[in-house]
Amino acid sequence: MLSSMRDFHVLRQIKQCSKSRLPIQGKKVHAHVIKSGLDHHGPFYSNTLIDMYSKCGHLKEAAQLFDEMPYKDLASWASIFTAYNQRNLPKHTLLLFSKMLLHGGPKPDHFIFSSLVKACASLTALKPGLQLHAQFVVSSYSDDDVVKSSLVDFYSKCGLPDEARKVFNSIASKNVVSWTSLMYGYARIGMKIEALELLRDMPHKSLYSWTALISGFVQGGHCVDSFRVFNKMRREGVDIEEPFLFSSLIVGSASLAMLELGKQVHRLIIGLGYESSSYLSNALIDMYAKCSDILSAKRIFDSMKKRDIVSWTSIIVGMAQHGRADDVLSLYDEMISSGLKPNEVTFTGLMYACSHSGLVNKGRQLFDSMVVDYGLSPSLQHYTCLVDLYSRSGLLEEAENVLNSMPFRPDEAAWAALLSACSHEKNEKFGVRIANRLLELGPEDPSTCVLMSNIYAQAGMWERVSAVRKSMVGLELKKKPGYSCVDLGKENEVFYAGETRHAMKDEMFGLMKELDKEMRKRGYVPDTSLVLHDMELQEKEKQLFWHSERLAVVYGLLKSASGSTIRVIKNLRVCGDCHTVMKFICSIVGREIVVRDANRFHRFKDGVCSCGDFW
Repeated sequence: MLSSMRDFHVLRQIKQCSKSRLPIQGKKVHAHVIKSGLDHHGPFYSNTLIDMYSKCGHLKEAAQLFDEMPYKDLASWASIFTAYNQRNLPKHTLLLFSKMLLHGGPKPDHFIFSSLVKACASLTALKPGLQLHAQFVVSSYSDDDVVKSSLVDFYSKCGLPDEARKVFNSIASKNVVSWTSLMYGYARIGMKIEALELLRDMPHKSLYSWTALISGFVQGGHCVDSFRVFNKMRREGVDIEEPFLFSSLIVGSASLAMLELGKQVHRLIIGLGYESSSYLSNALIDMYAKCSDILSAKRIFDSMKKRDIVSWTSIIVGMAQHGRADDVLSLYDEMISSGLKPNEVTFTGLMYACSHSGLVNKGRQLFDSMVVDYGLSPSLQHYTCLVDLYSRSGLLEEAENVLNSMPFRPDEAAWAALLSACSHEKNEKFGVRIANRLLELGPEDPSTCVLMSNIYAQAGMWERVSAVRKSMVGLELKKKPGYSCVDLGKENEVFYAGETRHAMKDEMFGLMKELDKEMRKRGYVPDTSLVLHDMELQEKEKQLFWHSERLAVVYGLLKSASGSTIRVIKNLRVCGDCHTVMKFICSIVGREIVVRDANRFHRFKDGVCSCGDFW
């Protein structure tokens, strides 16, 4: 309790430092609290200081102060939990809660329950969230609507909107947060009718409500629905008073790889005066890169007055995916010179660029710098990039040593990267050994099985080829169907492998036959080894003929303007035979073809691909 006007004045100073984000002045007030002995009057001042340090971004000082407190009350724990949540460190919140229970700390109140459930929601940690819900129900705070609102958000983010609905129905006074959380949950799993019904029934709709709905559709991969909702919002005349909504629409455009749609969103952002928003600029850089327009991505980056680590990393990763290693390394040097420190994602882009350009020494140097110079811990993805770096340069033993010595269990993608290199280097003995490791692991990706089968076939190990074929039969039942989507500006068209019922099938078939005839004149021979099904050679060639990426490109040639670039997105890895076909087609028709597959961008021009035939 405050005992004097002096106490009141000190407290007001701390809160002012917190409100105005003034950590230096806050530290001076903290020093005064210690000198005056006010910190011995219970945890009140320390709790307020923890909150101040947290809001000023000085989490280390907040945690140190918390650790040094001789006595911690419920408000102390709530303050430090909130501090970790605000700094997006929900794991620390839950770990600290475990210590609280272990050391016989106080029983959680409604503030602590709310903080802990928020941490579980951020991590989509279902089991601890369910345990907290059970504890909350039997506690004396079980009627608290704020905790219930957090639980609605938790269940929605864990993909359980029906459970969220049950909690939502029990809330006496439903606020905007609980309404939008439930709506987001339904949208995220594609339950469009339920989500729209909630929007319709909301007593007070706002831009925040529409944003939550659109964001839910985008994050669940239902990007077309997100744009339909946005159009509905515009028809209802909702004012876009702040720009956060556009970040979801930009992500949606990138996911659909629809360049023209992304450009329309960009134009709207400019029209509403939000082009100076740094987080929208960062999102636009990523969108243009993913829509294969890396020049527009670079123009936006160059026009930014203030660039943060996200800006630099976005353009570096974008350039890397497009195979522009020199630009990547040049940008990295500029970033370091500007005083910014790279993060884990930055190094992923850097190493990716090096591996696709054969810059082994530079890539290894960057990997070491990540640890030594910046104190970052390499993830499995970084080690996989290192394996890829060695593999692409024919250093197969070094790549295998990385897999055997790294502090992670190598996954299928890591071994497959090395196996692909064995195939490329024609190293049969080494390839068989790696294929055997993958066979023990139990491959789940059909493209991995194709690599393994080819390796075994080259070695004459037909029993192993048969074993891979059998595993493929099981995979056929659960693998996601391959599709390719061609972007035609104002429209796009999706094709699945073997699709023969399209309205333009006759025109497409005619053009495909013409191209096939010309390709064979130029030396094309279908690679039927990529078809693992037991069938006649002619049937295997027919299967390759109707692959989705081929259909998408031919349709694009028929429907797009003469001379324009054909842009295709494929959800799986582009097949080796189709990759060869694209090189022939771009040369025959004199058009650039850009294919974004599950691994990278392939830019086909003048008979060659930007990936150097190794992806």
